[in-house]
Amino acid sequence: MPSRVVIADDSERFIMAARVLLEQDGMSVVGSATNSAECLHSVRELRPDLVLIDIMLGDESGFELARRLAEEHGEERFAIILVSTHSAADFAELIELSPAAGFLSKSDLSAEAVRRLLHGA
Repeated sequence: MPSRVVIADDSERFIMAARVLLEQDGMSVVGSATNSAECLHSVRELRPDLVLIDIMLGDESGFELARRLAEEHGEERFAIILVSTHSAADFAELIELSPAAGFLSKSDLSAEAVRRLLHGA
């Protein structure tokens, strides 16, 4: 179970809400980022177990960020989960092609949902 989390989202409000939600269930949000550059830096510095990435990261693509993280950290194992207010069906092909372990709707985000997604339940 991932315990060290970095959240990449262009909404500070969502970052704060997700932090509270995940930390209530034992996860530690060690960093956050509002753009790709901040996220890449945070992952290099903080070495999380999990990176949550908003699909629409402001003007940037969360899919591209996930790809860059996977390329840059190849052998270093951490999970990537894409999140969005949009449904998975809207981005199904892109999610499938991404290096992410999967997708969670922001409204469904919880430590339990993360566990289920990462353990295939």
